[in-house]
Amino acid sequence: MSDLDEAKLADWLAANVAGFAGPIAVTKFPGGQSNPTYRIDAGSASYVLRRKPFGPILPSAHAVEREYALIAALHPTGFPVARPYGLCEDPEVLGAPFYIMEMVEGRTLWDGGLPGMTPAERTAHYHAIIDTLAALHSVDYTAVGLGSYGKPGNYFARQVERWTKQYRASETDALPEMEQLIAFLPRTVPEQTRTSIVHGDFRIDNMIFAPAEPRILAVLDWELSTLGDPLADFSYFLMSWATEPEGRSGVKGLTGPETGIPTIEDVVARYCAATGRDGVPDLNWYFAYNLFRLAGIVQGIKKRMIDGNASSANAAATVERLPGLVAQAWHFAREAGA
Repeated sequence: MSDLDEAKLADWLAANVAGFAGPIAVTKFPGGQSNPTYRIDAGSASYVLRRKPFGPILPSAHAVEREYALIAALHPTGFPVARPYGLCEDPEVLGAPFYIMEMVEGRTLWDGGLPGMTPAERTAHYHAIIDTLAALHSVDYTAVGLGSYGKPGNYFARQVERWTKQYRASETDALPEMEQLIAFLPRTVPEQTRTSIVHGDFRIDNMIFAPAEPRILAVLDWELSTLGDPLADFSYFLMSWATEPEGRSGVKGLTGPETGIPTIEDVVARYCAATGRDGVPDLNWYFAYNLFRLAGIVQGIKKRMIDGNASSANAAATVERLPGLVAQAWHFAREAGA
């Protein structure tokens, strides 16, 4: 059983999704997504439903309408996203707005080390990821109707301000290095030379690969997407090269010809060739920023945990990482001249 009114949902699908045929069976995906996500197996096909959480939420949070607008704009361009089938903004139907998209069947790769693959297979998978990110950053967002999807310019300045506010709103302990970052980052924001669609959480486990080849069928989890500086996504993706391998995306020390995982220099060269850049600026500031943002997110989880509202069983383990994240962020800030 799910927490959705399945009869009402089936009626809505019949009225709004082309080719739909019942009956339906609904199962909720496990995991700590901020927007609850469900699989719907129907007579016609399998679908995915993403909805806002029930109950009161912050005005800008959990904006499934934005996610749907993005997927609906990207899908016709051939960029790999799930096919969108319909958006319901009427909370009367299920208690919260939701949208329906195609259920994309394939592989999710959790471990950036790609165990069990040959070096050539690893290289091919990483090339697919880099090329997909470059393709996203090359989409003409105005031409696809996303010209007002975010504010142009000053992306990092606005993000630093936003995450500082989020951190202050959920602060629980005095962390001196966090205070130093809050002073250093806004003073040293790099110039923004390009604007593109930014995914906001672009990493290996947020995409679905074809069952038997190194091809990406769908990029998932667009809830942090906006218009911004493409170097935000690119440097966030590169954080895996500065992160110890723990069975997640980190590949520090695992790169080179013997493993087939591209070095950071190889990744930069391929991305720059695909996006027409002649290089990227010093990455230390961007790494400091990404870790600062992550620390802001983890601080929010810590506050929710203390208040008794944290959704995920892994919250406690995540929160233990906070001092380490802050220390690592300050390390990169010092490398960037702090």
